[in-house]
Amino acid sequence: MREGLVGPDDVVLEIGAGVGVLTRALAAAAATVHAVELDTRLEPALTDALDGIDNVHVIWADAMDVELEALDPPPTRMVANLPYDIATPIMLESIARAPQITRWCVMVQREIAERWTASRGSKAYSAASVQMALTVTPTFRRSVGREVFMPRPRVDSTLLGLERLAAPLPSGLRTLIRAAFAHRRKTLATGLGMTGADRDAVRLALERLGRDPASRADALAPEDFVALYGELGWPS
Repeated sequence: MREGLVGPDDVVLEIGAGVGVLTRALAAAAATVHAVELDTRLEPALTDALDGIDNVHVIWADAMDVELEALDPPPTRMVANLPYDIATPIMLESIARAPQITRWCVMVQREIAERWTASRGSKAYSAASVQMALTVTPTFRRSVGREVFMPRPRVDSTLLGLERLAAPLPSGLRTLIRAAFAHRRKTLATGLGMTGADRDAVRLALERLGRDPASRADALAPEDFVALYGELGWPS
């Protein structure tokens, strides 16, 4: 699988197996495939597609409910066509809870890809942008027009490749980043104060880092959040 960079030693986590067209191709390229599908109405078609294939484990469940840590063998790649409502949470969960995954190949709505890869100061810059910048890097990005789908959607999509840069972030750091952007129009001191931090401590920490104590979340680079977390020692 060229785009997903799947090799014979890889274990693939596929989100959204559907009727098994991609699943069959993944099974031919990889050692094992964990194929997750929510819609049980597709079971007959998927079963037929996988007839005679013995290296696919089908999991009939909502992807958000799958215990990623319990998958055996643990996945090393993730391939998915992610629906809008779970794209960001499942991506962040796979980064945090499946540390053996080192590459992703995902289809998402274009605005989600833009949010994931947004830079400091842009309107799209978000908690997801920061978490992903600290843990993964894009390896390719390809626009996919709505005309290639049937039925035709109202939005354009992006095929995005990602590679892991670092181990999962500490849970406290992820909590801090989410809290910082929960009230993005407020200063960090005010926003974090609303979730339990000492506001004066936040201002002093920003000063020590050479940042404006009245900074908002979108003014900080991803590495600034790591430094702020270290300065505050919060949340645990």
